[in-house]
Amino acid sequence: MMAKKKLLLIAVVLMAVFNHSLAVSLYDEKSFKALVSDNRAAKVGDILTIQIFENASASTNADTTTRRKNDVGVGFSSSNGLNLNRNLSVQGDFDGGGSTQRTGRLVAQLTVNVTDILPNGDFRVSGQQQVSINDEIQKIGVEGRIRPYDISENNVVLSTRLADAKITYLGDGELTERQRRGWWRKLLDLFGL
Repeated sequence: MMAKKKLLLIAVVLMAVFNHSLAVSLYDEKSFKALVSDNRAAKVGDILTIQIFENASASTNADTTTRRKNDVGVGFSSSNGLNLNRNLSVQGDFDGGGSTQRTGRLVAQLTVNVTDILPNGDFRVSGQQQVSINDEIQKIGVEGRIRPYDISENNVVLSTRLADAKITYLGDGELTERQRRGWWRKLLDLFGL
């Protein structure tokens, strides 16, 4: 009977040791978030949404007017009654002007990744989105730096709060290709024709 108790005790100890080595903690320090914590991006690999509201407009005007008039006169008289008077007159007028106006607007929403946390606590973010409609590909890309306190409680940042922002919007497809000027037009423009 004593041998059975010893054998049972050894089996229980072995099971306890064996089960302990297979046990996995439910707490993972790297991915743990408290139940009362917010859902804002906080570490590398987290995602957040950038709302892009960019309006840009530029306008320049230049007017130039120059007028120039030069007169040179030469007169010669001699004692025998010969008078020579010659005048040379040069005039030049130039009127020039130019105007340039450009307006752009981009409204989009893009989810990006936190790619780095800088020493001052700012996040470096980057992300791309590609949309294809009727064989037209539209690509939107965003890169920049944000401050953690600019992230709203919904995990959203406005593009106006993005430092060192690089926002690209590119289109590619037949419609985009038809809007480009032809090579022959560029050649004629090179020669001012």
